[in-house]
Amino acid sequence: MKNTANPLISVVMPAYNVERYIAVAIRSILNQTFKDFELVIIDDGSTDSTPQIISKCKEIDQRIVALQNDKNLKLGRTLNKGIKAAKGKYIARMDADDISLPDRFGKQVKFMEENPEVGILGGTMVVMGKDGRVISERRYYTRDAEIRKNIFKFSPFCHPAVIIRKTVLEKSGLYDPCYNPVEDYELYFRIGFHAKFANLEDSLLRYRIAAGSMTTRGLREMELKTVDVRKKFFDSGVYKATTTDKIYNLAHLISILVPIIPPKQKIRLFTKVRSCIVKSEPIKV
Repeated sequence: MKNTANPLISVVMPAYNVERYIAVAIRSILNQTFKDFELVIIDDGSTDSTPQIISKCKEIDQRIVALQNDKNLKLGRTLNKGIKAAKGKYIARMDADDISLPDRFGKQVKFMEENPEVGILGGTMVVMGKDGRVISERRYYTRDAEIRKNIFKFSPFCHPAVIIRKTVLEKSGLYDPCYNPVEDYELYFRIGFHAKFANLEDSLLRYRIAAGSMTTRGLREMELKTVDVRKKFFDSGVYKATTTDKIYNLAHLISILVPIIPPKQKIRLFTKVRSCIVKSEPIKV
Protein backbone atom coordinates (compact mmCIF):
# COMPACT_ATOMS: atom_id res chain seq x y z
CA MET A 1 0.00 0.00 0.00
CA LYS A 2 1.40 3.41 -0.98
CA ASN A 3 1.25 6.07 1.71
CA THR A 4 3.06 9.14 0.41
CA ALA A 5 1.48 11.49 2.96
CA ASN A 6 2.66 9.65 6.10
CA PRO A 7 5.03 6.84 5.11
CA LEU A 8 6.48 4.65 7.85
CA ILE A 9 9.96 4.78 6.27
CA SER A 10 11.80 7.58 4.53
CA VAL A 11 14.65 6.17 2.46
CA VAL A 12 17.37 8.81 2.08
CA MET A 13 19.59 8.27 -0.96
CA PRO A 14 22.29 10.81 -1.94
CA ALA A 15 23.48 10.57 -5.54
CA TYR A 16 26.53 11.94 -7.32
CA ASN A 17 27.62 10.90 -10.82
CA VAL A 18 26.23 7.37 -10.57
CA GLU A 19 24.52 7.11 -13.96
CA ARG A 20 25.83 3.55 -14.36
CA TYR A 21 24.26 2.20 -11.17
CA ILE A 22 21.45 4.40 -9.85
CA ALA A 23 18.59 2.84 -11.83
CA VAL A 24 19.37 -0.57 -10.33
CA ALA A 25 19.67 0.95 -6.84
CA ILE A 26 16.29 2.68 -7.18
CA ARG A 27 14.68 -0.49 -8.52
CA SER A 28 15.93 -2.45 -5.50
CA ILE A 29 14.05 -0.01 -3.26
CA LEU A 30 10.84 0.12 -5.30
CA ASN A 31 10.77 -3.70 -5.39
CA GLN A 32 10.84 -4.10 -1.60
CA THR A 33 8.27 -6.48 -0.16
CA PHE A 34 7.50 -3.75 2.42
CA LYS A 35 5.72 -0.96 0.53
CA ASP A 36 5.01 1.82 3.04
CA PHE A 37 7.90 4.19 2.28
CA GLU A 38 9.01 7.28 0.42
CA LEU A 39 12.32 7.41 -1.43
CA VAL A 40 14.03 10.78 -1.00
CA ILE A 41 16.80 11.10 -3.60
CA ILE A 42 19.12 14.10 -3.39
CA ASP A 43 21.28 14.74 -6.43
CA ASP A 44 24.49 16.33 -5.15
CA GLY A 45 25.38 18.41 -8.20
CA SER A 46 26.01 15.55 -10.65
CA THR A 47 27.63 16.37 -13.98
CA ASP A 48 26.51 13.19 -15.76
CA SER A 49 22.99 11.93 -16.58
CA THR A 50 22.13 11.03 -12.96
CA PRO A 51 19.50 13.84 -12.58
CA GLN A 52 17.73 12.76 -15.77
CA ILE A 53 17.56 9.15 -14.61
CA ILE A 54 16.09 10.25 -11.27
CA SER A 55 13.45 12.33 -13.09
CA LYS A 56 12.41 9.39 -15.26
CA CYS A 57 12.08 7.11 -12.24
CA LYS A 58 10.03 9.74 -10.40
CA GLU A 59 7.54 9.77 -13.28
CA ILE A 60 7.00 6.04 -12.79
CA ASP A 61 6.56 5.93 -8.98
CA GLN A 62 4.96 8.65 -6.85
CA ARG A 63 6.86 7.50 -3.75
CA ILE A 64 10.02 9.13 -5.13
CA VAL A 65 10.85 12.62 -3.86
CA ALA A 66 13.60 14.24 -5.95
CA LEU A 67 15.76 17.03 -4.48
CA GLN A 68 18.62 18.86 -6.16
CA ASN A 69 21.74 20.55 -4.79
CA ASP A 70 22.92 23.53 -6.83
CA LYS A 71 26.50 22.52 -6.09
CA ASN A 72 28.27 19.51 -4.63
CA LEU A 73 27.76 19.63 -0.83
CA LYS A 74 29.27 16.20 -0.08
CA LEU A 75 27.66 13.44 1.92
CA GLY A 76 26.99 14.90 5.38
CA ARG A 77 25.18 18.06 4.27
CA THR A 78 23.33 16.17 1.54
CA LEU A 79 22.08 13.54 3.98
CA ASN A 80 20.94 16.24 6.42
CA LYS A 81 18.95 17.90 3.63
CA GLY A 82 17.22 14.61 2.88
CA ILE A 83 16.49 13.86 6.54
CA LYS A 84 14.94 17.31 7.07
CA ALA A 85 12.61 16.69 4.13
CA ALA A 86 11.70 13.17 5.31
CA LYS A 87 8.22 12.40 6.65
CA GLY A 88 8.76 8.88 7.97
CA LYS A 89 8.98 7.47 11.47
CA TYR A 90 12.18 5.72 10.38
CA ILE A 91 15.08 6.97 8.28
CA ALA A 92 16.61 4.24 6.12
CA ARG A 93 19.94 4.89 4.46
CA MET A 94 20.73 3.81 0.93
CA ASP A 95 23.57 4.58 -1.47
CA ALA A 96 22.95 5.10 -5.17
CA ASP A 97 25.32 2.37 -6.31
CA ASP A 98 24.24 -0.40 -3.91
CA ILE A 99 21.41 -2.94 -4.00
CA SER A 100 18.98 -3.51 -1.13
CA LEU A 101 17.76 -7.09 -0.89
CA PRO A 102 13.95 -7.40 -1.35
CA ASP A 103 13.03 -8.19 2.26
CA ARG A 104 15.39 -5.66 3.87
CA PHE A 105 12.75 -3.16 5.05
CA GLY A 106 10.30 -5.84 6.11
CA LYS A 107 12.89 -7.39 8.44
CA GLN A 108 14.12 -4.07 9.78
CA VAL A 109 10.68 -2.61 10.50
CA LYS A 110 9.55 -5.79 12.26
CA PHE A 111 12.60 -5.70 14.54
CA MET A 112 12.32 -1.98 15.29
CA GLU A 113 8.61 -2.20 16.09
CA GLU A 114 9.27 -5.09 18.46
CA ASN A 115 12.31 -3.44 20.11
CA PRO A 116 11.46 0.21 20.85
CA GLU A 117 14.65 0.71 22.90
CA VAL A 118 16.77 0.22 19.76
CA GLY A 119 17.51 3.48 17.93
CA ILE A 120 19.60 2.22 15.02
CA LEU A 121 19.60 -1.15 13.28
CA GLY A 122 21.95 -2.51 10.64
CA GLY A 123 22.76 -5.93 9.27
CA THR A 124 25.17 -8.05 7.29
CA MET A 125 26.36 -6.72 3.94
CA VAL A 126 27.42 -8.64 0.88
CA VAL A 127 30.40 -6.99 -0.78
CA MET A 128 30.48 -6.87 -4.57
CA GLY A 129 32.82 -5.40 -7.16
CA LYS A 130 31.89 -2.61 -9.56
CA ASP A 131 30.73 -5.28 -12.02
CA GLY A 132 28.31 -6.77 -9.47
CA ARG A 133 30.38 -9.89 -8.80
CA VAL A 134 30.08 -11.03 -5.17
CA ILE A 135 33.42 -10.87 -3.35
CA SER A 136 32.76 -11.45 0.33
CA GLU A 137 30.38 -10.99 3.23
CA ARG A 138 30.88 -8.60 6.14
CA ARG A 139 29.17 -9.34 9.44
CA TYR A 140 28.73 -7.06 12.44
CA TYR A 141 28.13 -7.59 16.14
CA THR A 142 24.41 -7.93 16.74
CA ARG A 143 23.89 -7.04 20.42
CA ASP A 144 24.16 -3.64 22.07
CA ALA A 145 26.77 -4.70 24.64
CA GLU A 146 29.03 -6.26 21.98
CA ILE A 147 28.73 -3.23 19.73
CA ARG A 148 29.61 -0.80 22.51
CA LYS A 149 32.53 -2.94 23.64
CA ASN A 150 34.07 -2.84 20.16
CA ILE A 151 33.02 0.59 18.90
CA PHE A 152 36.52 2.03 19.38
CA LYS A 153 38.02 -0.65 17.12
CA PHE A 154 35.90 -0.21 13.97
CA SER A 155 32.64 1.21 12.70
CA PRO A 156 29.78 -0.92 14.05
CA PHE A 157 27.39 -0.63 11.09
CA CYS A 158 27.21 -0.86 7.33
CA HIS A 159 26.15 2.76 6.82
CA PRO A 160 23.94 2.36 3.69
CA ALA A 161 22.11 -0.55 5.37
CA VAL A 162 21.02 1.17 8.59
CA ILE A 163 17.56 2.25 9.66
CA ILE A 164 17.27 4.91 12.39
CA ARG A 165 14.33 6.21 14.42
CA LYS A 166 13.80 9.82 13.43
CA THR A 167 13.02 10.75 17.04
CA VAL A 168 16.46 9.46 18.03
CA LEU A 169 18.09 11.51 15.28
CA GLU A 170 16.26 14.58 16.55
CA LYS A 171 17.69 13.97 20.04
CA SER A 172 21.24 13.16 18.99
CA GLY A 173 21.55 15.63 16.14
CA LEU A 174 22.16 15.00 12.44
CA TYR A 175 25.41 14.31 10.60
CA ASP A 176 28.33 16.62 11.41
CA PRO A 177 30.01 17.56 8.09
CA CYS A 178 33.20 18.46 9.98
CA TYR A 179 33.89 14.73 10.29
CA ASN A 180 33.62 13.98 6.57
CA PRO A 181 34.33 11.28 5.37
CA VAL A 182 33.51 9.44 8.64
CA GLU A 183 30.47 11.49 9.66
CA ASP A 184 28.49 8.28 10.04
CA TYR A 185 30.94 6.87 12.63
CA GLU A 186 30.74 10.06 14.71
CA LEU A 187 26.93 10.02 14.54
CA TYR A 188 26.76 6.43 15.83
CA PHE A 189 28.52 7.46 19.04
CA ARG A 190 25.96 10.25 19.63
CA ILE A 191 23.03 7.95 18.88
CA GLY A 192 24.33 5.63 21.60
CA PHE A 193 23.73 8.36 24.19
CA HIS A 194 19.98 8.07 23.59
CA ALA A 195 19.23 4.52 22.41
CA LYS A 196 20.52 1.00 22.02
CA PHE A 197 22.34 -0.46 19.02
CA ALA A 198 21.54 -3.65 17.09
CA ASN A 199 22.40 -5.49 13.89
CA LEU A 200 20.49 -8.29 12.21
CA GLU A 201 22.44 -11.38 11.24
CA ASP A 202 20.57 -11.37 7.92
CA SER A 203 22.16 -10.04 4.73
CA LEU A 204 20.33 -6.80 3.87
CA LEU A 205 22.43 -5.11 1.23
CA ARG A 206 24.82 -5.67 -1.65
CA TYR A 207 27.55 -3.08 -1.19
CA ARG A 208 29.48 -2.06 -4.28
CA ILE A 209 33.18 -1.21 -4.12
CA ALA A 210 35.17 0.22 -7.01
CA ALA A 211 38.67 -1.18 -7.41
CA GLY A 212 41.33 1.44 -6.74
CA SER A 213 38.83 4.03 -5.47
CA MET A 214 40.70 4.73 -2.22
CA THR A 215 43.68 7.00 -2.85
CA THR A 216 46.58 7.47 -0.43
CA ARG A 217 45.34 10.97 0.41
CA GLY A 218 41.75 9.80 0.84
CA LEU A 219 42.71 6.95 3.14
CA ARG A 220 44.90 9.23 5.26
CA GLU A 221 42.08 11.74 5.72
CA MET A 222 39.61 9.00 6.63
CA GLU A 223 41.97 7.45 9.17
CA LEU A 224 42.87 10.76 10.82
CA LYS A 225 39.20 11.67 11.22
CA THR A 226 38.49 8.17 12.58
CA VAL A 227 41.16 8.65 15.25
CA ASP A 228 39.67 12.07 16.11
CA VAL A 229 36.19 10.56 16.52
CA ARG A 230 37.44 7.92 18.93
CA LYS A 231 39.37 10.46 21.01
CA LYS A 232 36.27 12.66 21.20
CA PHE A 233 34.29 9.93 22.97
CA PHE A 234 37.02 8.26 25.07
CA ASP A 235 35.96 10.16 28.19
CA SER A 236 32.29 10.67 27.37
CA GLY A 237 31.07 8.61 30.31
CA VAL A 238 28.73 6.64 28.05
CA TYR A 239 31.36 4.37 26.49
CA LYS A 240 34.13 2.52 28.28
CA ALA A 241 37.39 2.99 26.40
CA THR A 242 39.80 0.41 27.77
CA THR A 243 43.58 0.76 27.94
CA THR A 244 43.72 -1.62 24.99
CA ASP A 245 41.38 0.66 23.03
CA LYS A 246 43.63 3.66 23.70
CA ILE A 247 46.79 1.77 22.76
CA TYR A 248 45.08 0.54 19.58
CA ASN A 249 44.13 4.11 18.69
CA LEU A 250 47.66 5.37 19.36
CA ALA A 251 49.12 2.59 17.21
CA HIS A 252 46.65 3.50 14.46
CA LEU A 253 47.73 7.15 14.63
CA ILE A 254 51.41 6.20 14.43
CA SER A 255 50.72 4.03 11.37
CA ILE A 256 49.17 7.09 9.70
CA LEU A 257 51.96 9.52 10.58
CA VAL A 258 54.69 7.01 9.72
CA PRO A 259 53.25 5.32 6.60
CA ILE A 260 55.06 2.05 6.00
CA ILE A 261 52.27 -0.08 4.55
CA PRO A 262 50.82 0.99 1.14
CA PRO A 263 47.08 1.94 1.22
CA LYS A 264 45.80 -1.15 -0.64
CA GLN A 265 47.73 -3.53 1.59
CA LYS A 266 46.63 -1.61 4.67
CA ILE A 267 42.97 -1.96 3.70
CA ARG A 268 43.42 -5.69 3.07
CA LEU A 269 45.13 -6.13 6.44
CA PHE A 270 42.41 -4.25 8.31
CA THR A 271 39.69 -6.25 6.52
CA LYS A 272 41.37 -9.53 7.42
CA VAL A 273 41.83 -8.58 11.09
CA ARG A 274 38.26 -7.31 11.36
CA SER A 275 36.91 -10.46 9.73
CA CYS A 276 38.68 -12.61 12.29
CA ILE A 277 37.23 -10.59 15.15
CA VAL A 278 33.60 -10.76 14.05
CA LYS A 279 33.88 -14.02 12.13
CA SER A 280 33.22 -12.67 8.66
CA GLU A 281 33.85 -15.26 6.00
CA PRO A 282 34.78 -14.85 2.33
CA ILE A 283 32.06 -16.12 0.02
CA LYS A 284 33.10 -18.94 -2.28
CA VAL A 285 32.02 -18.13 -5.84
